[in-house]
Amino acid sequence: MENSEKTEVVLLACGSFNPVTNMHLRLFELAKDYMNATGKFRVIKGIISPVGDAYKKKGLISAHHRVIMAELATKNSRWVEVDTWESLQKEWIETVKVLRYHQEKLEAGSCDRQQDSPVLERPGQKRKWVEQRQDYSQKKPLEPRKGVPKVMLLCGADFLESFGVPNLWKSEDIAQIVEEYGLVCITRAGNDAQKFIYESDVLWKHQNNIHLVDEWITNDISATKIRRALRRGQSIRYLVPDLVQEYIEKYNLYSPESEERNVGVILAPLQRNAAEANSNNFSDDITLVGRERTMENEESY
Repeated sequence: MENSEKTEVVLLACGSFNPVTNMHLRLFELAKDYMNATGKFRVIKGIISPVGDAYKKKGLISAHHRVIMAELATKNSRWVEVDTWESLQKEWIETVKVLRYHQEKLEAGSCDRQQDSPVLERPGQKRKWVEQRQDYSQKKPLEPRKGVPKVMLLCGADFLESFGVPNLWKSEDIAQIVEEYGLVCITRAGNDAQKFIYESDVLWKHQNNIHLVDEWITNDISATKIRRALRRGQSIRYLVPDLVQEYIEKYNLYSPESEERNVGVILAPLQRNAAEANSNNFSDDITLVGRERTMENEESY
């Protein structure tokens, strides 16, 4: 199949990145290899989008530091970059809205797209985009026009299973993510992602838009374990990029004190969605995982 017949894809990874790890970067490489090998897609770009401080996750350090570490980690990448829009929002933004933002950004910039680059905004154009498109969250996603890349959500299997945590996600958001955008999910030992999809009517309905990628070279690196090692004064070399390690050490970012940040604060999505719990029956058709386990492991990748 010629490149012109393939769907161009932009992989978007949302999460805490607290801190960014080598495994976060491997996600992009694994997903790119898999999607390109299908013969139907051509991955042209990867985006890391750190969540904002308003997410209120326990131990979540400032977005300012998390963004800088992600930028250091991708400094030498030719195709993965960091986007700061989500991290700069005063309120927590649902993942589906972040996907919508990036898809509409691609749509708006398609006229300016250069043949050799999928980056759509010209220098100085980003602020204008944000000012003009503040109503993006109220609109339904549009089917990408021909020639406009498709944004897909890149995640790990723990992220997929978090769909089953009560009040963590809105049912309509989950349906929209898998139907309108699609998932590229990296699986690993201990995660039965296919079974999870089978036990959900909504995920099963859109299973063709969920791409499961086996990680054969297993790696158990997680941001949680890295923070634990740092609190105990243990080395994290080769677990994170060298520049990230140097930055962490320079600013002494992770400590017992930093891990207590947001203790006792309800996670933003749980707080926002709790009011709709009685009318939200989506999670009933999913095999629920333990909330504490999922919230602990959601940043493993």
